[in-house]
Amino acid sequence: MMKKDRTLLLFLLIAVLIITGVWVLQIVNGYVPYIDSWSNQFVETLHNSIIYQPFRLVTNLGSESFLVPFVVVMTIVLSILLKKWFVAILFPGGILLTHQLNILIKSLVVRERPSISVAANAEGYSFPSGHAMISMVCYGLIAYLLVKKMKSHVLIFITQTMFVTLIFLIGISRYVIHVHYITDIVAGFALGFICLIGLIYVYERMESVLSRS
Repeated sequence: MMKKDRTLLLFLLIAVLIITGVWVLQIVNGYVPYIDSWSNQFVETLHNSIIYQPFRLVTNLGSESFLVPFVVVMTIVLSILLKKWFVAILFPGGILLTHQLNILIKSLVVRERPSISVAANAEGYSFPSGHAMISMVCYGLIAYLLVKKMKSHVLIFITQTMFVTLIFLIGISRYVIHVHYITDIVAGFALGFICLIGLIYVYERMESVLSRS
């Protein structure tokens, strides 16, 4: 990534984090962010629409019942594919730490969901979205690690596009099925991205250290 692109990405991330901080202050003080009060009226019209059921299925790809066995399988696959032992610790460990961080933040913000759905793994507090946050780390790491083995620029672009789309759809599905507010999802994406960058940094440091030994 070019220095200019990194600077722009950093600027956008800082801007999103500042906005997220403002949302947190509003939520903690009992106010509903304007974007939530506006978008919540719209999402209520989607419940019986043609797009509801597809998103109801997509959201399962970020649920614990799917991710636990999926992460176990992908840990084995990635460890064998990359031939690096630390992937077996970094990949599942990073996802678990992200999950724990999500729980911690939720317990501090204490925001009620717009609706509860046991079937959609939507219980407990709302902010930030665990699906958005954990999917960003899980599928983001998979994309990053798979791309490490690719040489074709076309294949790299296709892989990155597919996973970015998947992460976005999982996150936005929580809004469509009305178990999260938009601000929950944006915050989940932002915090998940920070965790993802941190894990990528650890991976590269480990790779660099082991290559010199």
